Amino acid sequence: MEKVKREESVEGTDKEGKIMLDAKMPEAWRVLRIQSELVDGIERLIALGGAVTVFGGARFTEDSPEYQQGVKLGELLAAEGIPVITGGGPGLMEACNRGAFGQPGASIGLNIELPFEQAANPYQDISLNFRYFFVRKFMFVKHALGFVGLPGGYGTLDELFEALTLVQTQKVRRFPIVLVGKRYWSGLYDWLLDTVLERDCIDASDLDLFHIVDSVEEAAALIMKYMQVKE
Repeated sequence: MEKVKREESVEGTDKEGKIMLDAKMPEAWRVLRIQSELVDGIERLIALGGAVTVFGGARFTEDSPEYQQGVKLGELLAAEGIPVITGGGPGLMEACNRGAFGQPGASIGLNIELPFEQAANPYQDISLNFRYFFVRKFMFVKHALGFVGLPGGYGTLDELFEALTLVQTQKVRRFPIVLVGKRYWSGLYDWLLDTVLERDCIDASDLDLFHIVDSVEEAAALIMKYMQVKE
């Protein structure tokens, strides 16, 4: 009787161990998928040397002035041989890729799997697909010689503040972060100045980490000036 109980106990332990192992297997595969995305992204983009990452909203239509600005920005940068990286989706991401497509500088899209909004635009010389936001964000920063923020929503704001945080904390070298559209971005600046700085949550010098301009021509000029000084 005691032997039977002991065997049942061992069998129960084996079953529990198998259940725990089965539960851990998806996590192990997830790590391998993350590693695969990192390796593939690094290998595909390593030849770039440096690029400008452009953020902007997915919901702007082709007939909007913001879309036309995005096309012009992509063209201005890529015509000078500067690779342009976007999130690869529709709206202002598509606009920038469209302007850069066929120019000396590569048009690159870092696409993300989403349940809505995101579908890879057709204007990409290099197209990468990501399942994980944090891997994609790493790729946005790894080759960046500058960030340009066009009008956008939560995703654009997330990417903007991540870039500002990395520069502020000196986790990456300082590079120009340019926001296009004074009417769109001035309210954010006023809030940072009147509320965030007022409460000592940032330093006054942190407001100098980005520039707000009215035109994509000004944005491109700031980026190119930085690149010339860097060279």
